[in-house]
Amino acid sequence: MSEYFDSHCHLTTAAFSGDLDETLLRAMENGVTRWVTIASDLEDACDALDLVKDRTGAWSTAGVHPHEVAEAPADAIERIRELASSHEKIVAIGETGLDFYYDNAPRDMQRRLFAEHLALGFELDLPVVVHARAADSDVAAALRSMPAGTSGVLHCFTGGPLAFDEALSAGWYVSFSGIASFKSFEAVELLRAVPEDRLLIETDSPYLAPVPQRGRRNEPGYVPYVAEAVAHHLKSDPREIGRLTSENACCFYGVR
Repeated sequence: MSEYFDSHCHLTTAAFSGDLDETLLRAMENGVTRWVTIASDLEDACDALDLVKDRTGAWSTAGVHPHEVAEAPADAIERIRELASSHEKIVAIGETGLDFYYDNAPRDMQRRLFAEHLALGFELDLPVVVHARAADSDVAAALRSMPAGTSGVLHCFTGGPLAFDEALSAGWYVSFSGIASFKSFEAVELLRAVPEDRLLIETDSPYLAPVPQRGRRNEPGYVPYVAEAVAHHLKSDPREIGRLTSENACCFYGVR
């Protein structure tokens, strides 16, 4: 059986509170042997670490999602620094970034905390997981301004050519989710432009379940469907995409 790495999921959400063990068993049965659960705020980062610290093939992150920026404490970055430095199971900073579609937090606050996350990732030599929605030029500007050598990924990528170009210029990774299986997916040409050693796949569970599971709760066990969608666009073999993106995720997160 092919092995897969779900590079971005949210397993601490209430959606998995009743059947997390069964969910992870299904993932394993589908060849998903490794995954990273992504933090949305400080409390979630602690919960994520608790979830993964005694599990094989599981890691977490620490950061504040742009939706949560308005509620973040003044010392958020200091607390993320302390937490991310405390345990080898925390393998990235984020999820951070900009979301001007929902505008759940003032844009200036989003920009400031995004820049601080990028600087912290550079300081700690950890990659940064970036959410970008309806903010292409601002994300591109932040990437141009970040410390040289900062590593990261544009997760759940759906477009945004300006941020895409800046990310690739910086040697970043680009990750694709179940959206790549939707008929409405418009970033096929950009997907094809990603160097093969910078390509990642993810579920973003519990959101954005891929076809043929669209409309259901998403889960890590569905990442092979994402591999199938990406393989279709690249005219490749889903098993090869699984192998390639697993190797890339291990390299990106510095894990085995």
